[in-house]
Amino acid sequence: MSSHDEHQNHPNNKPPGRKEMSRRQFLTYTLGGASAFMGVGAVLPMIRFAVDPILHKKGEGEFIKVAEESKITGEPQEFHFELKQQDGWYASTATLTAWIRKNERGEIYALSPICKHLGCTVGWNNNKATPNEFHCPCHGARYTKAGKNLAVAPKPLDQYKTKIENGWVYLGDIVPNTEAAKEA
Repeated sequence: MSSHDEHQNHPNNKPPGRKEMSRRQFLTYTLGGASAFMGVGAVLPMIRFAVDPILHKKGEGEFIKVAEESKITGEPQEFHFELKQQDGWYASTATLTAWIRKNERGEIYALSPICKHLGCTVGWNNNKATPNEFHCPCHGARYTKAGKNLAVAPKPLDQYKTKIENGWVYLGDIVPNTEAAKEA
């Protein structure tokens, strides 16, 4: 027998082959993979929740028909309107209010009734001590016809985006007041 034959038949020499996986390695890989799969399943909804608003395009906003243009005067008038809302699976209707009037230039604009001090609802000409003003009954904030802040409140009343179409006044999103700056 040659030395080559002896070397091949030696009991300690195994033919080269795949490395076998131990039971411990198998359990480590299996548990690691399952944990990673469960972790990704828990994290993906959080990432989607954080990123989803960025992916939605902000539209121009909906305009809602509120009042006939012919009924608007230079005196602020209170108008109520409904806004349909969808919050997840829950659909609701919110009743909103706007104070609408024509300015000296004949332009129609609408003010939000929410006081900029602490969020109470203002009323027009409802305080005999200060006539022809918006007045907040909660803390005494006062505003001019155009919504300019006179006392207590730090900012003017917000206004609604408005558009006139086919003889109707439509209201859109609430924006910072530009009418108060025009007031002399």
